[in-house]
Amino acid sequence: MNDLGSTEPQARGRVLVLLHVACEPPAEYSTVLEERGIPTHTVLLGDGVELPDWRDFVGIIAMGGPMSANDDDKLPWITAEKKLIHDAVSAGTPYWGVCLGAQLLAAAMGGRVYAGEVPEIGMTDVQLVAAAAEDPVFAGVPLAFSAFQWHGDTFELPPNATWLATNEAYRHQAFVVGAGYGVQFHVEVGNDLAEQWMEIPEYAAGLEKVHGDGAGPKLLADLAAEQVNTRTVARTLFENWLDHRVVPFAESTSQN
Repeated sequence: MNDLGSTEPQARGRVLVLLHVACEPPAEYSTVLEERGIPTHTVLLGDGVELPDWRDFVGIIAMGGPMSANDDDKLPWITAEKKLIHDAVSAGTPYWGVCLGAQLLAAAMGGRVYAGEVPEIGMTDVQLVAAAAEDPVFAGVPLAFSAFQWHGDTFELPPNATWLATNEAYRHQAFVVGAGYGVQFHVEVGNDLAEQWMEIPEYAAGLEKVHGDGAGPKLLADLAAEQVNTRTVARTLFENWLDHRVVPFAESTSQN
């Protein structure tokens, strides 16, 4: 029996959600999980946090944050999180990493994470590369789409990874390695959440540094103009991930 369709808090049917800051939730991805009645267990990482056993979950989602995947000295929990990601993905647990979550996946699996030349903030065009046509998680996603971005780091693909999406500013926009998917962009973010980010001094300073004073209203207008399309891309990707990765994994583990 597949317990993903149940709202009962059964450990083998839950998805683990790793948040790095409270203001960067799964957003549209959470909506999909709620619609399907998939239970989640959310951990807000920080000093002294105890990570749960990844073996108790049928999937892992790791979201974004202003810190770096290289901040092991400043944030010791980063090291523990990367170990969890490495061990879980190596064992076949489906993983969905967004922005920092994608960078952590790259680092955990042996790729180098480093600062880009210029932070990528705002709406940018993303293009799928040839390998995406063979990946069921990217089925139905347009060959090119507009996506909301807010990051300064990028990464090299880890060994044995498959590159899935790109753009002119940051070459590696999406990839898969084993059971882990990483997407650099934030198609899950709507205008309400983006507006909240702009009210956070650290985020607002980053936006103004890249785009100048008063950039917020234009960014929100650009996002609003693409909101239907970005939401469709978010739902397509995430529903495909659930259907083609999480559900088969849950079914296989329930039979063991």
